[in-house]
Amino acid sequence: MSKPKAIAVVGPTSSGKTSLAITLAKQFNGEVISADCRQIYKGLDLGTGKVTAEEMDGVTHHLIDIADPNKRYSASEFELDATAAIMDIRSRHKLPIVAGGTFFYLDMLRGRHGVAHVPPNEAFRIDMSDFSTPELFSKLQASDPDRASTIDRHNRPRLIRALEIIESLGKVPPPQKTDSPFEWLVIGISISQLRLHDNIHKRLHQRLDAGMVEEVEKLHAEGLSYERMHDLGIEYRFISSYLKGEIRYKEMVEKIGIKSRQFAKRQMTWLKKDKEIEWFDADNKPGICHRVSEFLEQSSELT
Repeated sequence: MSKPKAIAVVGPTSSGKTSLAITLAKQFNGEVISADCRQIYKGLDLGTGKVTAEEMDGVTHHLIDIADPNKRYSASEFELDATAAIMDIRSRHKLPIVAGGTFFYLDMLRGRHGVAHVPPNEAFRIDMSDFSTPELFSKLQASDPDRASTIDRHNRPRLIRALEIIESLGKVPPPQKTDSPFEWLVIGISISQLRLHDNIHKRLHQRLDAGMVEEVEKLHAEGLSYERMHDLGIEYRFISSYLKGEIRYKEMVEKIGIKSRQFAKRQMTWLKKDKEIEWFDADNKPGICHRVSEFLEQSSELT
């Protein structure tokens, strides 16, 4: 018996994942599920490049604006919520299309990684907040060299979570693959480095012009601490530093640009390890649509 089909769209930041997902949704009667660990938070709009109602163009989106930014939303919560969203979309005879830059979330959803079922330890997390990100990585290297060798050493929330699991279990258990209840087609967007860097630059300045700094000011005025914003990504981290007077505006913009390009490079390193991704040039929409048609025609579910 064939499994229900689902599509995933992956690629580095600013490569056009959201736009492609919307195009596919309109072409194949689909709905989009966001796999972005920041866009799930309410109020984090310009800083995360969150899709606007106008950009959605009538396509229903799931897992956007569902969580309080003062509270941490876990990968295991995403797996449950995204699975429920896929089943809901399928129940209405539509195509689920998952798109977003948190590839660990997507890997979990596809059964490529499992998570340790260790509940959050708020007291431990408070203790860890006193350490810098490099210090957290050093602690992880000392406690669990195997996990340290595979983790993104710049991802502060993931470092703290790894240390939290070690505090409970002694080490981070190796990821366990499971059999996904869905059949996946994973489309990767291939884009030249020059074009990608240009996209990152343009997108950054568009969001700054639209009021990204003012968004951070508003979030802080409404009670979101600068300390919490430090964990919510590159834009919030450096805009917070600017608003606190630690860096000048020009330095803030330069640092966001540099760190965004470095982040895109790390994303591609992660994606290149996944041999199930089918890569297409960013402009090859006809080729992508043809491949999706082939995938869907393998069974009569959506035809």
